[in-house]
Amino acid sequence: MDRIARRHGARAARSHGTVETEHGATTQATDRTGSPRRTPGRAGMAGMAGRIPAKVSLPIITALAFGLFTIFRTHTDGTKGGPAMLYGLAAFVVSGALGLMVAHFQSSMLTETRAIAYGVVFGGSLGWCYSLGGEAILKSCAFGFTMGAAMFVVALYVFRTHRVREPHGEHRPHKAHRSHSLPVATH
Repeated sequence: MDRIARRHGARAARSHGTVETEHGATTQATDRTGSPRRTPGRAGMAGMAGRIPAKVSLPIITALAFGLFTIFRTHTDGTKGGPAMLYGLAAFVVSGALGLMVAHFQSSMLTETRAIAYGVVFGGSLGWCYSLGGEAILKSCAFGFTMGAAMFVVALYVFRTHRVREPHGEHRPHKAHRSHSLPVATH
C-alpha cells in the first residue's frame, strides 16, 4: 500500500500504512529538490492550460489568428515566403501586446472607454491588414474606422447587457440619497 501511495505522490499516514488525507497525505508529487513534478503528456498540458487565465489566453489566441490572417492577406497581394511570414509575426506580436494591455487594464476603465479601446485595437489592426492587400490608404483608413466603429458598438452592447460580469460593477450605479428629515429622538 505504501508503494502505491508513493508512486502517486502521496505519503502514507503512520497508522496501519493507509493513505489518509487527515493525517498529512498529499497528492502532489515532488522531485528530489522538493519542488512539484510536472505530469508528462496530455494530463500535464491540460493542467497547465487550466492555470492560464482567459485574460491572457484569449488575446494570445486572437493575436495568433490575426497573424495567420495577415499571412493570408499578404499572399493575396503576391508577397511570398519570408516577407509574408515576417508580416504575420509582426501582426502577432503587436496585436498580442496591445490585446494583453487592454485586457490587463480593462478592469480600471469605464464601460465606454473600454469599448473604445477594443474598437481602436480592432479597427487599427484590420485597417492595417487591409492596406497590405494593395488597397489605397484612404480606403484602408475608412475600412479600419468602419470596423472599429462596429467593434465599439458590439463591445458597448456586450458590456452594458452583461453588467453582472463587469469588473467594476454596474454602469454608473446611483448612490442612495440621504433623507433630509429631522433626526428622531432615541431616549
